[in-house]
Amino acid sequence: MTTTPAKDKPWLIRTYAGHSTAQASNALYRGNLAKGQTGLSVAFDLPTQTGYDSDHVLARGEVGKVGVPISHLGDMRTLFADIPLDQMNTSMTINATAPWLLALYIAVAEEQGADVRSLQGTVQNDLMKEYLSRGTYICPPKPSMAMIADVAEYCYTEVPKWNPMNVCSYHLQEAGATPEQELAFALATAVSVLDELRPRVPAEEFPVLVGRISFFVNAGIRFVTEMCKMRAFVDLWDEICETRYGVADPKYRRFRYGVQVNSLGLTEQQPENNVYRILIEMLAVTLSKKARARAVQLPAWNEALGLPRPWDQQWSMRMQQIMAFETDLLEYDDLFDGNPVVDAKVAELTAGARAELANLDAMGGAIAAIDYMKGRLVDSNADRLGAIERGDTVVVGVNRFTASEPSPLMGEDGGIMVVDPAVEQDQIAGLEAWRAGRDDGAVRAALEALRAAAAEGCNVMPASIAAAKAGVTTGEWAGVMRAVHGEYRGPTGVSAAVSNKTEGLDEIRDAVDLVSDRLGRRLKFLVGKPGLDGHSNGAEQIAFRARDCGMDISYEGIRLTPAEIVAAARAENAHVIGLSVLSGSHVPLIREVMERLRDEGLEIPVMVGGIIPDEDRATPLGYGVSRVYTPKDFELNRIMMDIVELVDPAAIAAQ
Repeated sequence: MTTTPAKDKPWLIRTYAGHSTAQASNALYRGNLAKGQTGLSVAFDLPTQTGYDSDHVLARGEVGKVGVPISHLGDMRTLFADIPLDQMNTSMTINATAPWLLALYIAVAEEQGADVRSLQGTVQNDLMKEYLSRGTYICPPKPSMAMIADVAEYCYTEVPKWNPMNVCSYHLQEAGATPEQELAFALATAVSVLDELRPRVPAEEFPVLVGRISFFVNAGIRFVTEMCKMRAFVDLWDEICETRYGVADPKYRRFRYGVQVNSLGLTEQQPENNVYRILIEMLAVTLSKKARARAVQLPAWNEALGLPRPWDQQWSMRMQQIMAFETDLLEYDDLFDGNPVVDAKVAELTAGARAELANLDAMGGAIAAIDYMKGRLVDSNADRLGAIERGDTVVVGVNRFTASEPSPLMGEDGGIMVVDPAVEQDQIAGLEAWRAGRDDGAVRAALEALRAAAAEGCNVMPASIAAAKAGVTTGEWAGVMRAVHGEYRGPTGVSAAVSNKTEGLDEIRDAVDLVSDRLGRRLKFLVGKPGLDGHSNGAEQIAFRARDCGMDISYEGIRLTPAEIVAAARAENAHVIGLSVLSGSHVPLIREVMERLRDEGLEIPVMVGGIIPDEDRATPLGYGVSRVYTPKDFELNRIMMDIVELVDPAAIAAQ
């Protein structure tokens, strides 16, 4: 008789989802759960992530685009209608407003009759990576670190099964981090959080709190290296917990992590190839039992094109289910223990990460080293892009094997879901109705209690939960934090000094010099990030390359209004404006920039880059935009020559 080997329990199967409205997202969640998803992963829209109500000027064009808008308790109630939260494991990718979204979640759970102490899930709650790569921060680092600790301290006593923080290295890799940098920067962040938390609990209870800290990582296409990186994470975290914090119990030193595999490497060209990339990347976080993810969420094949449809998400979910339930992977112990090649690579990555951690520690830790880490990420990303441009790094369908048949997956809808523009007005109408129906006196009292807690250094979670129940809105909660702690503008990582990466740029530099001589001053290129989109990697690399090509660049970072961009263009007498928009809000934001330029009488050529579907390409051109670029336009030097040509076509002809 043949016996069936015992199988390990599969990881949590999640899909990162949310769009349009709370009602539409609720239907999506219930549909995914019915298809076998075993946990929820909530994507919030940018106004929610950055602490603005849907009717704020900075929210224009952003509502419901990259996630679900949650402006108040009513929205959260709708989001989880008919989903019993005491039976869910919910991950919320939220950072600057993490205390607030967790407060809303707890309030809804209580309304459902759930025992709050039984709630399971995670808030990401990692502001360090927001400063370095994602850009949805609000307050400066010190008060932000205190709020991270507020959530952890509160959850430790009141919601003990909840993970109060996901130290997130995912966006570090998206911003260009090498494996060693991803290891070191993430672990340095974890150390800074634990140092903040240590005085808040009795020494004998601190190991339990250490055990609640989890991680959220990235896994790229070099899956052997990525698997070794995960094994290095396991070893380094165990070492840090034992030697730095004296955690004796191995179960509290366990490296617990969730993952979304790499989105940076998904291509607009031949997008069907992305299915294979996603599956291969999943191997890095599932093959090794010692370093296997606790929860996995996979992007959809078409995310380089726009917002995935429910069917696209189902396809990614089925990859996980086939791996977990059809293969024999979960029947075996670790496949790589004792493998000399794996052990050598893990040792190499561990040594590199330890050296970088020592460097960061010498600087005073992660908070003190924010500017340094940001600069290193921009440099590393420039190296990554340069290797693709030169062909040293092969990307199938992009810089090699580019001949292709038309994809049958691209239907009349362009292969993506498009959010109805009417969603924004519907959300605003609902917000206005919510404000009109609440007890204004109770709201004022709740906001005053929240302000006092924040100003006095008390834990903000109890006051936030009370504010949620009183009817306070997301923008009002964040407004208190802004008023008490101030706002922060993170470093861009793009210095004024030319880098050492100028090889191969001589022809462009000569053209820039020629046109600058004709202009009587250095060609001025202004890079602007309108709206709330914090994905700044593209803008940074364009500014970085333009600087190295000899242009006078102006790049003030993320989250600018169209009015601010136009005012800067006038003040700095820019010759060309480059706009970067990746959040799906390109149409209204570009339209407003072009209208304001015309109103100001400024005839400045504008180029636009971002996730812009082919069917939308004609729209910005119709507004007067001179050039439109999408991810398939990866040759930055060609874009640089386009800038010169927009200013002086004769300069290009002279080359």
